[in-house]
Order: sequence, then C-alpha cells, then structure tokens
Amino acid sequence: MTKTADKIIVALDVATKEKALDLIKELRDQISFFKVGLQLYTAEGPEIVRAVRATGANVFLDLKLHDIPNTVAFAVESAAQLEIQMLTIHLSGGQAMIRAAVSAKPRELLLLGVTVLTSVDAQAIRQIGIPDKIENHVLRLAKLGVENGIDGIVASPHEITALRGEFGDKIKIVVPGIRPAGSESADQKRVLTPREAIHAGADYLVIGRPIIAHSHPGEAVAKILQELGA
Repeated sequence: MTKTADKIIVALDVATKEKALDLIKELRDQISFFKVGLQLYTAEGPEIVRAVRATGANVFLDLKLHDIPNTVAFAVESAAQLEIQMLTIHLSGGQAMIRAAVSAKPRELLLLGVTVLTSVDAQAIRQIGIPDKIENHVLRLAKLGVENGIDGIVASPHEITALRGEFGDKIKIVVPGIRPAGSESADQKRVLTPREAIHAGADYLVIGRPIIAHSHPGEAVAKILQELGA
C-alpha cells in the first residue's frame, strides 16, 4: 500500500454490513481507510464500525453531529469508544457546541468540522439565508472551528486553496466531491478530479460512487492511484 493510497478514504455508502465488508475485502490490499456514513450506520449501528475495525482498516465515522452542546459531547464520547480515527460535526452548531465536542474527544481522534455540503450551490446557500459567496462562508465556519480547537475541516474541492492559504498546515483538509475524469457528478455540485484536489492541498480524498458503483471497484481504485502517480 502506497503513501498516496493512504490519502484515499472509500465511502461505504451501501445499505448493509454484508455489502460493506465485501467491498473492504476486495479493496483492503489497496485502501486502509473507509468512511461509515449515515446510511450504513443507521442500518447497522455501532456494530458495523466494530466490524470494519476488525479488518484492520481505519474508520472515518461521518455522522455530522449537530445538536445542543451536551448531546454532542456525549455522542463524541460514545463514538470514540468505537476506536475510530475521524469523526465529523457540523460547524454551524456554533462555538459552544464545537467546544463541547472538542473537550469530549480523546487526543488521538481527529475531530473534523463540516462547513458547506458539496451538494450546495450558490442558489441553495441563498435559500437558507446566507447572502454571501460559498467560499466566504466556508472560511467563516472554518475559522470558527479552528479557533475552538477543531482538528480538520471538511469542505468541497473548490475551497481547498483558500483554506490552505488561510490556515497553512495547522489543519487537515478532508475533501468529498471527488470525481475521477469521466465520472458523473450526480448530486455533487462543487467537484474536482483526485489529481486536482491533491495538487490544491487536500490531505484526504473521500470517494464513494466512482469506486463502489464500479463493476470492478479494485480497478477503479487502481485507475485513481495511477492518475495520482502512485
């Protein structure tokens, strides 16, 4: 497994534990990091995280926690007991919530702040009452997160350069909305290719459908690694 491959997190956006473990079995020689999101976690609960960890893989638990500070703090504590490597909260929950989450996490857990979802475009952000450019709002939320102890930021590929320019290497930047050349963007609005995102300064690329919907997921990963020069 190459150092470049360690930058790829495969999103297990499937409905069952069986499908998720089948994907891991096929990809484990190439990939060390897998994302468990809302669909799979809602279907299978904490046991799916334990099952993925049992394969030796790292887990990015993408629950995007967003609630009152006390509730989020207890949720972070519970998630940390699953020995995950990454966990997400929504930075729009505000300073008190962010601080509560940070105070509840163990040192080794990377707590990531979600800024603006990659499915949101300029029209959508205005509809939710934010009369500003997406990049400005991403930077505003990221600054709030960094000032209150967050370890990293989740943002679209289009904001990587601005985030890296603002924060340097102080934070990890985790990027969904990655679409290899020739892939459909589907409901993702702000996308880049893997090569473009790494060149812009992303630390990790979260890739789902271009890999898991491929008839041969291992081949899809191989092509991505080839694009990245691995």
